[in-house]
Amino acid sequence: MKVSRLIAAATLGFAALAASAQGVWPTKPIRIVVTFTPGGAPDTLARILAEKWTALGQPVTVDNKPGAGGNIGADFVAKSAPDGATLVVGTVGTHAINPALYANMPYNAQRDFTPVAFLASTPNLLVVNNSVPARTVPELIALAKKQPLTFGSSGSGTSIHLSGELFNTMAGVKMQHIPYKGRAAAIPDLLGGRITMIFDNMPSALPLVKSGELRAIAVTSAQRSPAAPQIPTVAESGLPGFEATSWFALFAPAGLPRDVQMKINAETARVLAMPDVKEKLATLGLEPNPGTPEQLSAFMQTELTKWAKVVKESGAKAD
Repeated sequence: MKVSRLIAAATLGFAALAASAQGVWPTKPIRIVVTFTPGGAPDTLARILAEKWTALGQPVTVDNKPGAGGNIGADFVAKSAPDGATLVVGTVGTHAINPALYANMPYNAQRDFTPVAFLASTPNLLVVNNSVPARTVPELIALAKKQPLTFGSSGSGTSIHLSGELFNTMAGVKMQHIPYKGRAAAIPDLLGGRITMIFDNMPSALPLVKSGELRAIAVTSAQRSPAAPQIPTVAESGLPGFEATSWFALFAPAGLPRDVQMKINAETARVLAMPDVKEKLATLGLEPNPGTPEQLSAFMQTELTKWAKVVKESGAKAD
């Protein structure tokens, strides 16, 4: 009797382990938090994942929580349960720039998150209102030295903000930063001529350039973007060494179990490798590269060091 009970218990135990291995994640509805308003690159990536992940058997929603340069949404996830049900599309702002920019951060970018997967990177695109007479970087610098110019951003601490501050420092100009609660709020003011320019993410800005609503001056990456090879870089246009790219990665709250972490990583890589997804990202100027959680962690450490230096040298402050 005792032996049969032990065998039965063992059988149930192995069955439970097998079920666990097959159903590690997702076991409940998933929420992907985007720390900015709809329409930008983080939102695009989140919605692609949400669309493809619904095939895993659980509903997936995208929750936009903008504000404080992305800190509000990131902090929400940092304080959520580490069960894989709440994730955040972290950015270079929320996980590399803000720790140096804000005196009182509500979270620790390294300690309070579990790195899951790098999603994609993209250059920022320097675009101006069509009424601005400058058409090149040298012409823009000359104009900035003659009259007050403004540049908008999706919030203090974002790569859009720091790209402008880096431009100020390297060009020796003092364009005024105008922060918005997301790039969706900044674009109408740019189109209306109430601000001069924005260093917007390529996926957001390129369609407006192609439609003729805005004029592109340069891209902020070290090399020209395959999505718009005709647009020169800031570096080749008169500011050698200028480089500022945006990146986006998936994070979970600290304490996420390793098996769940690796399952989400694998499902992210699977989606980013889909031909239709790769084609869509390429047209938007987004370069996917999921990698491992360890690679994301090491990359983030490098970025924290890099942007801390930029913030210090530029004197940038959180508005």
